[in-house]
Amino acid sequence: MSDVGLAYIDGAWCAPAGGAVFEVREPATGGLLGTVVDCGPAEASAAVDAAARALPGWRALPAHLRADRLRAVAAALTRRADEIAEMMTREQGKPLAEARAEVLSGADHMLWSAEETRRLYGETVPASTPSSRIWLLPEPVGVVAAITPWNFPLSMVTRKIGPALAAGCTVVLKPSELTPYSALAVAQACAEADLPAGVVNIVPTTRPAELTGVLMAAPEVRKVSFTGSTRVGRLLIAASAADVKRMSVELGGHAPVLVFADADLEKAAAGVARAKFYNAGQACTSPNRIFVHASVAGEFTRLLAARAAELPVGNGLAARTRIGPLINEAAVTKVATHVADAVDRGARVLTGGDRPDGDGYTGGTFHTPTVLAGVTDEMLVSTDETFGPVAPVLTFDSDDEALARANDTSYGLASYLWSRDLSRVIRSAEALRFGMVSVNGGTFAPPQGPFGGVKGSGYGREGGHHGVEHYLDYKYLAVELDG
Repeated sequence: MSDVGLAYIDGAWCAPAGGAVFEVREPATGGLLGTVVDCGPAEASAAVDAAARALPGWRALPAHLRADRLRAVAAALTRRADEIAEMMTREQGKPLAEARAEVLSGADHMLWSAEETRRLYGETVPASTPSSRIWLLPEPVGVVAAITPWNFPLSMVTRKIGPALAAGCTVVLKPSELTPYSALAVAQACAEADLPAGVVNIVPTTRPAELTGVLMAAPEVRKVSFTGSTRVGRLLIAASAADVKRMSVELGGHAPVLVFADADLEKAAAGVARAKFYNAGQACTSPNRIFVHASVAGEFTRLLAARAAELPVGNGLAARTRIGPLINEAAVTKVATHVADAVDRGARVLTGGDRPDGDGYTGGTFHTPTVLAGVTDEMLVSTDETFGPVAPVLTFDSDDEALARANDTSYGLASYLWSRDLSRVIRSAEALRFGMVSVNGGTFAPPQGPFGGVKGSGYGREGGHHGVEHYLDYKYLAVELDG
């Protein structure tokens, strides 16, 4: 890619006055993908001003016309799915099939939001006297600041801007500096869909603290939606107190898996492998602690290791690849540190456990899919989010023990359980202190489902009608009639 990626502000492609840019490199090769403008406080302020100017017109647009614009964005993404997927694979690393699925998922989120636009009804509440009336009127919260991560660089964007636009809000979005091109592809789709100037603004930067400082200080910004680390989320929550901005935060995870003795082990191993190694384990919902009943742990671990060993590692552009590179060298170092700590404390590597070598891996940030047996609770893999292709297997002897150990974390995003006993499923799902529970392979990310966590994993939901409601205020209207 030779062109410089530009910011999208007030319906126009633009660059900072000083011409600052930053490089984006391909994790599979280390090669230069391209350069993108490096926005700062001035561009952030311009984007907020543009969003504030666009807000009255956008919120006043009839719902069916807002829905038409969102559908047009979805159509533009779908039309260019192959092109965008290739670019996403090059900048983020995930296999091409996963990247294309993400683009189409992003389009689905825009379509769902378009449908929700028509369903933002108010309420009539029974009044206390015959001469009074009570109505609740839904109104957009205002300008929204959205901050998205690198691991799902397009679908995270549409999951935020879709419901915001459906509610009648306007948006300023800061994407990760590691994957700005995917977010700018959404900006291109917004331009092709003829969204009014200022409704969506996207400002890439390598100075996130400076730029988000402007967004958090701007009184026009009334809502912040953030997906990222718990550390940064806490800082943003603290900053939001100054003028009481509304917050939605999806932070880290440390997802447990419970495989009970009565589980279908073949299906459980396949399902855990699918969830664990998707996007090379770089997902907040990725299984991080796999608790297996001691009576079936040997067979389950054998099945899981066999599946992991069959996953080809390589450049995501290659058709055979199932495990692409990690996002950067720091990510590989963290994975290697977790594996080494586990081995030093007595765990056994059943497959993987190292960086692949050979010409196809030169310059890239690869790590083999790894299964560890004999893992215990004090190891790093059991206490820290690995964010890589490592599946640590621990054992348990009773349901109560498994649930207590699964809940023994400050995080509360995703959890998984495998059992064919309905009573055990219900009791365990109710006992797990996580925002989401997958039973026997259920998935978390359809646009109609409210995605989000509890405890240190944040609050707020994205998806479904719950996601749109986070961008609405309900005005209480009390009317006293004459006579």
